[in-house]
Amino acid sequence: MPEYSYLIAGLGNPGSGYENTPHNLGFMVVDALAAANGVRVTRKENSALVGLGEIAGKPVVLAKPQTYMNLSGVSVKGLIERYELTPAQVVVVYDELDLPWTALKIKPKGSAAGHNGMKSIISSLGVNEFPRVRLGIHPGHPIRAGAEFVLAPFKRSQQKELEETVDLARSAVESIIAEGVEKAMTKFNRRAGGLNEEEE
Repeated sequence: MPEYSYLIAGLGNPGSGYENTPHNLGFMVVDALAAANGVRVTRKENSALVGLGEIAGKPVVLAKPQTYMNLSGVSVKGLIERYELTPAQVVVVYDELDLPWTALKIKPKGSAAGHNGMKSIISSLGVNEFPRVRLGIHPGHPIRAGAEFVLAPFKRSQQKELEETVDLARSAVESIIAEGVEKAMTKFNRRAGGLNEEEE
């Protein structure tokens, strides 16, 4: 088995009912990476759909955990062990209610900030020092129930921005793989403003 440079784990929920929702942005980015780099994400391993291929000349594992969001860590930990990676070689891509819609922010480490998928991964790995690409989904007005909002389908009027955001995130992940997290942060974090001060 070749030595893999990165595991790119996009978070989401399996099943057609969740496909076009904010909580599945991670899946969408993995699909975009796969399409752009000729990788088929069809293998079933460690409760995930997995694709093996090359991005920026480096061997990578693309994964969409199929455990449902709140148990993502079980799948990610299994894949890290299977492919003999360290947490620092994992890039997690997910939706972030603390960031405004279309914002993108790369972080090298940090807390889960209330995101259940990230809570599960941090708990399973026992560390929070792994890169992540956070995609803002906050609509800019008060929302009554966050859990309902993240599972409600995107509106047709959001489609163009959605495609642009997914494509930007694909580029950000490719930059992390090609140049490392620090350089990717310099390139891609300029757009991201937070709604409030986040905890580090």
